[in-house]
This record gives sequence, structure tokens and C-alpha cells, in this order.
Amino acid sequence: MSYFIVLGLVLLGYMSLWFVVSLLKKRNDVADVAWGLGFVTLSWISFFFYGVGGLRGLIVCLLVSVWGLRLAWHIYSRNKNKPEDYRYQQWRQDWGKWFYLRSYFQIYLLQGTLLYLIVLPVLLINMSPGAPLGWLDFVGLAVWSLGFYFEAVGDSQLASFIKNPANKGKLMQSGLWAYTRHPNYFGEVTQWWGIWLIALSVPSGLIAVLGPLTITFLILKVSGVPLLEKKMASNPDFAAYKQRVSMFIPWPRK
Repeated sequence: MSYFIVLGLVLLGYMSLWFVVSLLKKRNDVADVAWGLGFVTLSWISFFFYGVGGLRGLIVCLLVSVWGLRLAWHIYSRNKNKPEDYRYQQWRQDWGKWFYLRSYFQIYLLQGTLLYLIVLPVLLINMSPGAPLGWLDFVGLAVWSLGFYFEAVGDSQLASFIKNPANKGKLMQSGLWAYTRHPNYFGEVTQWWGIWLIALSVPSGLIAVLGPLTITFLILKVSGVPLLEKKMASNPDFAAYKQRVSMFIPWPRK
């Protein structure tokens, strides 16, 4: 059976399993935890399916694992002992009697499809040994490292800020958040561009640009920046913050 068909079926089973978990837990935001873990799962399965990815395949699987496991733990820790995320609560009301069916297709299967597109660079690397490690691999690793720094540090700074009772009702504007309004999102996108640079050393690696393009579009136009900007806009300090600080790419404050 085709490499990509097998991985697609694995992903279908994986997302269906998480849908069952959501029914048992009675909360759909478990999909956010499933997101990072799904990349880790599919990356390692693809690595062992062909077994020809070599050192490059091992490197990208480790990079995806570091990113995915950290993200899943961060989201789990953030949501633990709290009500279901407000986005999913709103969908429960909006979807009414179609809630379960739409949840399966519009949250879990759609998320699985997007995951499949984004992880394409890793899948292509794992099915071909490609050229020996070269300068593109090291540039890609450097870009990934920059992205991981912004995502991990940005998340940590925001978590510490929120935990401080003195900051209740205030807007995070320090640390990395003083140079971009969304350092964690910038970091996530940057990491996938770094992995794509590594994929350029294998056959058809150029096609894998679909992966970083997909995550960039999602973050900038769909589920990342637009939703959070809308939520932040209710804060009285947001208008001034928006004028001073770059929306996405880190930049000195005005």
C-alpha cells in the first residue's frame, strides 16, 4: 500500500481516537493537545515506515518531537482544571443538534487534513535519503532554533504574566511581546520554514513548501492572529500597543 495512503489512514485513526476522547471528557479543546502530538506520531511512523530517511530524517523527527511535545504539554497545563476553551463553548451553542457530527468533521478531520499538509516536508525527508548533510540543513536548523526560541520563551513569559494576580486585566507588553504582538505564533511558523529548508536537500523537497505556506496562512489569516487580535481588542491598552508593536515579525518598537 502507498506510503502516503498508509500515513493518511494512520492519521484518520489518530484523529478519530481523539474525537472519542473528547466525547468522554465532554470538551473539544483536547484537539489542541492532539495537534502537537499528531505531528510527533506521524513523523516517527513515517521515519520507520521507509527506513531510508537516515540522519536527516532522524534530525527532523527530533525537531518535530521537541516542538510537538512542548506544545502539547504547554496547552495541557494551561487548560488543566479550567472550563473548555471559549471557542469550543461557542461552537457547542452555534451547532446545536449537529454539534457531534460537525465536531468530528470540522474540528478533528479538518485538523488532521491540515496537519497532513503541514508535516509534508518531514514525510518527504523520511522517504528519501537525499543528498548528504550540507549548508541548507544547517541554515534550516538555525531558522528552526530561532522559531523555537520565540515560541517557547513567548509562551513562558505569557504564562508567568498571567499567573501574577497583579496583572489581572492588563495586557502583556514586555519581553518578546514588546517586539511582536504574537511571538509564539511567529515562532511556530518560523520552525516550519526551517524544516522546509532542510527538506530542500531531498527529491521533490521544493513541493514541500506547501507545509510552511499552510501553517503561515492558518496563523495569519484563520485561527491564530485574527482570533487573538479580536480578543485583545477589548482591552483598553490594545490600541496603543497595536500602534507601537509589530503584529507578527519582531521589530523595534515605534
